[in-house]
Amino acid sequence: MRFIAIIPARYASTRFPGKPLALLGGKPIIQHVYERAKNVFAYVFVATDDERIRQAVEDFGGRAVMTRADHRSGTDRCFEAYQAVCGDVEGTHPGSLAVTRIDDVVVNIQGDEPFIATEQLKTIQACFSESPDVEIATLVKAFPATATFGQLSNPNSPKVVVSNAGDAMYFSRSVIPFLRGVPQEEWARHHTFYKHIGLYAYRAITLAKLVQMRVGQLETSESLEQLRWLQAGYRIKVRETQQETIGIDTPEDLKHAEDFLRTTSL
Repeated sequence: MRFIAIIPARYASTRFPGKPLALLGGKPIIQHVYERAKNVFAYVFVATDDERIRQAVEDFGGRAVMTRADHRSGTDRCFEAYQAVCGDVEGTHPGSLAVTRIDDVVVNIQGDEPFIATEQLKTIQACFSESPDVEIATLVKAFPATATFGQLSNPNSPKVVVSNAGDAMYFSRSVIPFLRGVPQEEWARHHTFYKHIGLYAYRAITLAKLVQMRVGQLETSESLEQLRWLQAGYRIKVRETQQETIGIDTPEDLKHAEDFLRTTSL
């Protein structure tokens, strides 16, 4: 089985233009993500639509793939990059890597997660190594019992309900499940709520199907693309991680990341 890590990275951003190239500890954010991915995966590529990002990646010795600018999601950008480096899924137009139609797994790593942990990458890798039936996998982390209702209800931190078999049942920006008869300020003490960690992996043959699907009603309602896959009947394997991640969405987040970098040994 071959794992191909792809890091989507756009220059344009409403809240933080040029974010992948912003310096964190003297290195571009995208370099931090790339180097952490290389600790686990032999094949790592940055997928970008901007020449400045491509040049920066190549300057630090990384590999970059130019993609279209009009992709609606990182998933779509990942598939175009996969096609560019591996040819299409049928293997008729091989790129720089030989195609293995059945065994390829594409790992979608967020380009604004400079502290992605080795443990998290190995955990999502294990989903496929341990079971030939897994088509899509992602990670969750439990909210602490001390979490406030404000933290639970933050719409920018999607929640996940997981089945006994370890599959995602639903993702929502709302707090799920609803705890009837329990004061909201006590919810985290009465139930383990899971927040979604935005790290995905897909079998390449499955990814080729996902990008052809039309946006569904659930995805439109919640603005969460994984609901399109669930609504279509795909199973999403879920594994829990104990590691916290620090995503960077704004310049203020970058300041917090600098503080974290000075105190962490990750």
